[in-house]
Amino acid sequence: MTPVSQGRISIVDIAAAHGTTRQRVHKLAKRLDIEATKVKSANSRGQRISYVSWADYETMKPHLVGSSSGPASLEDIASSLFYLIALEPDFDPGRFKVGFTSDITERVRHHRTSAPLAKVVRTWGCRPLWEKTAIECITQDGCEPLSPEVFRTDDLQSVIARADAFFALMPQVSEE
Repeated sequence: MTPVSQGRISIVDIAAAHGTTRQRVHKLAKRLDIEATKVKSANSRGQRISYVSWADYETMKPHLVGSSSGPASLEDIASSLFYLIALEPDFDPGRFKVGFTSDITERVRHHRTSAPLAKVVRTWGCRPLWEKTAIECITQDGCEPLSPEVFRTDDLQSVIARADAFFALMPQVSEE
């Protein structure tokens, strides 16, 4: 990490140090009510770079993957979930959404703006690179695609069973 004058550290450096993305660090900062400051520097070729104070970084650290042991490897990034959400369980029980998130509570809150009755059916520990493969595997039989991550089926239990079987074959990832 490259410290910056005025006691600040860049979002880019934080993401690199914790093996995550700038977007995830920005979302975490927003969730913790930490405001990033954008600054132009000579090193950034005229682009504005987001920084937070060292004190704010210390607040963020416990929420970042790999914070206790330094930079995380790709294998260590396991704080994400693959989810299956029933969008309208009472009125259209076969319509569901699948996807990947690092914050299931926030994801469900977001989905409830368009599907207020949405309920999480099940989650599985998942790595980011598995998402598309998991979706293809889980929705291959008896699922009508309504959009890239929304489907309809007559047998939601078989979809859950395929998801269970898929994730049983994958390396174990903790669900945080």
